[in-house]
Amino acid sequence: MLTLSFASAINERTRPIMDGTVRPEGITLNTVVSDPAETFCRMLKFGDFDVSEMSISSLMMAVERGADLVAIPAFPARRFMHLELSCHRDSGIDHPSDLSGKRLAVGDYQQTAALWTRGVLEQDFGVSQYDIQWYMERTPDRSHAAATGFDLPDGISLSYIPPDKSMSTMLFNHEIDAAMVKRAMRKPSSNAVERSASIKVSAEALSKVTKPVFGDPLAEGKRFIEAHGFLPVNHTYVVRGDVAREHPWVPFNIFKAMVAAKEVAERDIIKQVPLTLVFAEYYYEKTRELLGKDLFPYGVRANRAALETLADYSHEQGLTKKRVDVDSLFAPSTLDF
Repeated sequence: MLTLSFASAINERTRPIMDGTVRPEGITLNTVVSDPAETFCRMLKFGDFDVSEMSISSLMMAVERGADLVAIPAFPARRFMHLELSCHRDSGIDHPSDLSGKRLAVGDYQQTAALWTRGVLEQDFGVSQYDIQWYMERTPDRSHAAATGFDLPDGISLSYIPPDKSMSTMLFNHEIDAAMVKRAMRKPSSNAVERSASIKVSAEALSKVTKPVFGDPLAEGKRFIEAHGFLPVNHTYVVRGDVAREHPWVPFNIFKAMVAAKEVAERDIIKQVPLTLVFAEYYYEKTRELLGKDLFPYGVRANRAALETLADYSHEQGLTKKRVDVDSLFAPSTLDF
């Protein structure tokens, strides 16, 4: 039996893998519960794990720059990343197009959430990445960029948030106009990458001076689906290249187990929703009407449109020098599923 380390965050689709309910054939997994931002940095800089969760944006960049990683087309994290934008109430932002000329902060310029957000703002709302003053919270030594050797494209205005501040404190004080900050604020203060997890104002205080850039997220989500036909993917999984070469059957067996774990999670998904969300069943059915019965499809084929769009955005935004061949990222044994 082959023993491999496996680093991932826990959600309903990964839990059956992490707790041992589902086991990949021929493999014993030493699981490591790890925040994605920390996992990505450790994997990209040091190759700490045999298998790990990975940012799709950073994967595309890293592979182009020679990283020895083989992806598995399981996508446990997906959402409308641009809906996470909050703006200061005094910023003059009443519509996404108002972000042009404003100061916008992200955790990491190359992270997949930021890549999606820039792409949607430009393609759907006419806001060029060159017309925004960008701020980045992660320090150079702990950013994805440090691990991939990314150089900022010419013409982009980017400033690092000072070490004694964070996205949340700067947004609260209106030192920036908008930020993708709420998820970072919810992380534990011990997080080694997200400064907004430890240097922050309270969520209640921030809510008094901020508002969502997209005031009706359900309507915007519906618009996006109708316009593009998919729910954006954010993370995937990778196997270190040396492991995949020595044991070429590993990527497929891991992929097969992750599909099984997803099926376990979705078997009684409505029973997993807290009872305090009284309209949960209604929203679940509405979501299925919009997205179809398989809300989180795995495999390259089912996610082709989203992956090709990411490849387009990455090249258009200067993150990758050439447009990435999506199929080349993934283990050949997984491409037909």
